[in-house]
Amino acid sequence: MPRMDNCKDFLSWVDPDTSLNIFKCLDDPADLARVSCVSRSWRGFVVANGLSKQLCLRMFPQLSRVACVVELNQDGVKEHSEVGSSQSNECLALWKDHRVYSYLARSCLSPVAMDCIDKAISASSTDNFPQESIVNTLEERDNIAGRFSYWSSSGQSNPNVPETLTYQLASQICVITEINIQPFQAHFQMGSPIYSAKSVRFKMGHLKASLDDLTDAFVWTYTSLEFPMAQENRLQKFKLPEPVLCIGGILQIELLERVQSQEMDGLLYICISHVQALGIQLSPAFSVDILGPSGMFVLKRDRMANCQPPEPSENESGAALTLADRDFQQIVTILRGHVMGVGAMDGWEEEEYEVDEDNAF
Repeated sequence: MPRMDNCKDFLSWVDPDTSLNIFKCLDDPADLARVSCVSRSWRGFVVANGLSKQLCLRMFPQLSRVACVVELNQDGVKEHSEVGSSQSNECLALWKDHRVYSYLARSCLSPVAMDCIDKAISASSTDNFPQESIVNTLEERDNIAGRFSYWSSSGQSNPNVPETLTYQLASQICVITEINIQPFQAHFQMGSPIYSAKSVRFKMGHLKASLDDLTDAFVWTYTSLEFPMAQENRLQKFKLPEPVLCIGGILQIELLERVQSQEMDGLLYICISHVQALGIQLSPAFSVDILGPSGMFVLKRDRMANCQPPEPSENESGAALTLADRDFQQIVTILRGHVMGVGAMDGWEEEEYEVDEDNAF
């Protein structure tokens, strides 16, 4: 192949605003990691313009409440801030933001989803406690040793009285993609009625910093639209329109409108067998500190821990390299002025940079 001489970095040919608009078109964290490996100037451009942070904000608007990010060192202790010029401190802060947000963005794209619910907190009502407690909804089986396992609300004559089930997630910060609910079918009653709700809505958030107001102990940072429920005894899947970053680890399920009455008393009930919240747990690599009533929070990254997804097999890796990936790599190769393939640009590896404060960008 002929050697490509006199090739120049397009960043030196295009004005900064145009370059920024081009780079903002990258909506995959792996692509942003790849362009950071192209050259020193590209990496500096990505860092100086906070592109990793901007990508995270587009993926998860909940991150707009981040007051600051903190890295924990190898001993799990916050690194000491170094004394230096304001310019060097700003440079170090930009690199820190880049490391934290780029790793967060990549971690949120794990293909492996798991049930993120850790424990039940409370139900708005319970008909017979503890036999029909919310704790039963954590069990996948609806019959254990001959005993039916489910939660039941108290009976109401008004179908519009809602019910709520509140859970603590296994991670203080996690990404939720889908919530699954199975209504309970009472086979021990005449006609085997199914006590579903007509629709369901989901809220995610965190405990209030101050519990002076006991009427509501939670701050909700996300509320979904309503999803219709079927009056069927099966695990019904409610996929969220976009993945949601739950900051604080609290999930509440709102069950709206009762549709089934009990023959014995004529009252309307809602009964649930099982609940799942599928997603990605980001602890222990990430944690948060909520800052008072403002709802702002500190995002902390522990560099000793990780939430890295499992490495794909060799066959999966080959299949994942799509035509678009190859085309992108070819473009990057041309822009670098090389004729051979792009070097290793593994988007999942933890990035380690030595920052030259005098010529960082």
